[in-house]
Amino acid sequence: MLEIVLRPLAWLPLRWLHVLGAGIGWLVYLLSSQYSARLDQNLRLSGLFPQETDYRRVRRRAIAEAGKITLEVLAVWLKPPSRVMRYFREVRNYDLIEKARDSGRGVVLLTPHLGCFEIAGFYFGQKLPLTVLYRPPRKRWLEALMVRGRKRGQTKLAATDLAGVRKLLRALRNGEAVGMLPDQAPQFGDGVWAPFFGRPAFTMTLTSRLRRATGAAAFMVFAERLPKGEGYCLHIEQMHDPVQGEVELNRAVERAIVLRPEQYLWGYDRYKVPRAVAPPQSDRVSIEP
Repeated sequence: MLEIVLRPLAWLPLRWLHVLGAGIGWLVYLLSSQYSARLDQNLRLSGLFPQETDYRRVRRRAIAEAGKITLEVLAVWLKPPSRVMRYFREVRNYDLIEKARDSGRGVVLLTPHLGCFEIAGFYFGQKLPLTVLYRPPRKRWLEALMVRGRKRGQTKLAATDLAGVRKLLRALRNGEAVGMLPDQAPQFGDGVWAPFFGRPAFTMTLTSRLRRATGAAAFMVFAERLPKGEGYCLHIEQMHDPVQGEVELNRAVERAIVLRPEQYLWGYDRYKVPRAVAPPQSDRVSIEP
């Protein structure tokens, strides 16, 4: 029933979806004091915009960009795959992924909360066998639509439990790809505190464990929204073998965000303390470059 109601909306031009989504972004920002305070604080404490005028400019754009994901995802989930693929205007460095797979290595695709992360996962699921780490949404009425939308092409879902980790390992050992959100805080204790824009963020250790166990190549990827609903540019950056593990992982996420800071979900609770996890000893951290 939900899909029947939403399908006509999914067929609106992408530009309209982005305009309407921007309005939703502002509505949520104005109605939720908790969300707006978190967005403001995370953006300001990132240190990216010491000048107040720059901070305010990026904040305005970030509020609108955050709302766009709410409607553009309908097009990704409900339109025919061939139509969704037409949204991509440019794909940078995909040859690096092909080289890794040609050498027999599995591929870890890391998609942070930046740009349209749903369409980034969709693209790779159309190109190669992909197993994606999946956490059910809090809004259970959305789950069936989300599962159908994500299980398209060659994409399979893996739960965030031991059985899901085994699926990821099996896929990588078969030379396939796996996908996950590198800036999603683990729910329980499967992580460490590592600096993220100078503040301690509980960071998953799963990525480095998978790479060490399988020799997989890792790539940071994000789909940049182009102006006026023109489509997306898919950015792909290969990560070198980690020397500092989760520190290097967060640095790679930071490098991606710096490219398009207004398209990061600054309202996401990146610095929360998960259950059964001791809080960090300090609110600020520093590391050697």
